[in-house]
Amino acid sequence: MTLPNPRTTFLLTFIAVIVILGTAFYLEYVQGLEPCPLCITQRVMFLGVGLVSLIAFLHSPGKIGRRVYGLLVSLWALGGLYFAGRQLWLQSLPEDQVPLCGPGITYMVEVFPMSEVIKTLLTGDGNCAEVKWTLLGLSIPGWAAVCFAGLILFGIWQAFRKHPQ
Repeated sequence: MTLPNPRTTFLLTFIAVIVILGTAFYLEYVQGLEPCPLCITQRVMFLGVGLVSLIAFLHSPGKIGRRVYGLLVSLWALGGLYFAGRQLWLQSLPEDQVPLCGPGITYMVEVFPMSEVIKTLLTGDGNCAEVKWTLLGLSIPGWAAVCFAGLILFGIWQAFRKHPQ
């Protein structure tokens, strides 16, 4: 069995990220689930993976470039896994230990200093602890963690796989 060429696999990764982000926007705009700060941060990490994958597809790099792009995909996904893990941790806390809920992110951007907005995006608040949706027993950050873990493995595989030039 021959493996798909690296360019094709970067394109497939970009398409997968589009599907993931499309699902997030569907849950937000069709199902009415307001994203919490950590959800937004995870979307940014998915966007980073997608952009690196798109650039790698368009560039069609050689061995060294493929390694760089693969490792960049893994780094973005590792960041996403961290934020998904943080949200899962917040969701696992007993109710009395959950941080206080803050205002919506749109309001924060309009009123609060940018440093406060960034801090909330990176650490989350009580809104991030609420489980609003599950599929097969996993919440949204649980599924995001699964996707990020897969993307980390993909990036490492892409960086170190054997493929003729």
